[in-house]
Amino acid sequence: MNTELLGVIASYALTLIIAIFLGRYIAKTFAGEKTWMDFLAPLERFIYKICGINPKEEMNWKQHLKALLTINMLWFVYAFFLLIFQDKLPLNPDGNPGQTPDLAFNTAISFLVNCNLQHYSGESGLTYFTQLFVITFLQFVSAATGIAALIVVFKAFRDKTTTKLGNFWDFLVKTNTRILLPICVVIALILAFNGTPASYAGKDTIVTMQGDTVGVSRGPAAGMIAIKHLGTNGGGWFGANSIHPLENPNYLTNMTEVISQVIIPIAMIFAFGIFIRRRKFANIIFGVMTLGMLILLIPSIIQETGGNPAIAKMGVSQLTGAMEGKEVRFGPTATAYWSTVTTIISTGSVNGFHDSTMPLTGMMQLVAMMTNSFYGGCGVGILNYFIFIIIAVFISGLMVGRTPEFMGHKVEAREVKIAALVALLHPFLILAGTALSSFAIAHGWGANWAVQPGNWLNNPGYHGFSEMLYEYTSSAANNGSGFEGLGDNNIFWNVSTGFVLILSRYLPIIGPVAIAGLLAQKKYVPESAGTLKTDTATFGIMTFAVIVIIAALAFFPSLALGPIAEYFSLY
Repeated sequence: MNTELLGVIASYALTLIIAIFLGRYIAKTFAGEKTWMDFLAPLERFIYKICGINPKEEMNWKQHLKALLTINMLWFVYAFFLLIFQDKLPLNPDGNPGQTPDLAFNTAISFLVNCNLQHYSGESGLTYFTQLFVITFLQFVSAATGIAALIVVFKAFRDKTTTKLGNFWDFLVKTNTRILLPICVVIALILAFNGTPASYAGKDTIVTMQGDTVGVSRGPAAGMIAIKHLGTNGGGWFGANSIHPLENPNYLTNMTEVISQVIIPIAMIFAFGIFIRRRKFANIIFGVMTLGMLILLIPSIIQETGGNPAIAKMGVSQLTGAMEGKEVRFGPTATAYWSTVTTIISTGSVNGFHDSTMPLTGMMQLVAMMTNSFYGGCGVGILNYFIFIIIAVFISGLMVGRTPEFMGHKVEAREVKIAALVALLHPFLILAGTALSSFAIAHGWGANWAVQPGNWLNNPGYHGFSEMLYEYTSSAANNGSGFEGLGDNNIFWNVSTGFVLILSRYLPIIGPVAIAGLLAQKKYVPESAGTLKTDTATFGIMTFAVIVIIAALAFFPSLALGPIAEYFSLY
């Protein structure tokens, strides 16, 4: 236990050290300052030339969003058709079939929006071709899309009054060439040298200790696993994700993967402070987000190391009971840490089965995705938090009787309405989706509650409700993890979560970018004695209170019906 806890502390400490330096580098890169990666400029110029891009052409916020949405729509069409016809394409040594239209619809959207909700098993649901040219490709560009959108917000608050917010294509390309690709090479090398497959050979055959002959899937997995974590994507090359011994061979790779999925979300916070020259403000954001993480992490570690009382009643030791659903290579403490960071950010990868965690740990995972603003995904984490800042500024302004201001710009009705709509959209999609699925199952649209092939749920009662709630929460938070007692590969789940994925990705990007663009073009108001300071601990606490109140009011009833009720049923 003590050794495992030291491993968690070491993992977070290394994450923080790397993120501080990475944040400085990211700020310099997008500020146009010289960095050690400038040798890639010729490659970037070549990409701009063949694509007909003028990286010096300034865009306003509307042009940024038009470019972002247009290219994302094109990527969806490209991915959808490749997934349907993957059985007719090369690099398919295992002879895997093409996906059905509803599954391809869900998969293409899921990876496009940086969610990576997988309603298939990686080994049998995809070919090497689609793993590389659809899944890995989308994991790079979806992460870059989120970062590029955040850089627009950076630009909006750096200058006092402006409509010139840089070039989306320049941000997109540089994110890939100067941030994602170089770091992924390092991560992939660590994984490959520790046993993760990196070849194009088909299944291997082994004979187990029991004498059974088993086919073992492999493939060029190391590179894909690198970007799945660095880009806060989370989709596994193998169906078991990072529980699989080839995807996560040992404790070194476990630390590498858990560190890599958090460094960019934290680095973007520090980069924000450096870029807009308000480091104190960034430190307040980091403090609030870290507080939120610890509030979720500490109960999870206590619950997972304490074991399951239902198993203890069977005469099993506490340690054995705590290991249910965990990998012996990592243990319950490392699994609790992973399950927390993978849900507060939008990675969704797993090194232990979330469906097997204790009810209160499951609730912490749900709350992490329901708040969706503690560190968050690549770029979109701060965008989500920004919405709560605007609401906090508005409420604070009302309390002191002044027109709300943020970064020297008056926050008026239009900006507050956008923020309110985005804040309410998240719980609406989660709760409406859960209500719809509950109604569908109760009225026998597709299956009964009993355990039968093709069923929607394998668990009745409180946990079955939690599985449905988790599915839509994960979709709305662009997370992708799941309580996998859920039989999710059918038309209902594929289509319903697909639409939740679309709405939950693009509206929370459009809203903050629009607010930042609208504020940036307003006349700058110098600070005065009555100006509300947003770089203080008081304002940080105010923002945290707004997050907690909105989440509590929206989600407590559903949590009471699921994980809380399940917790009390164990005792």
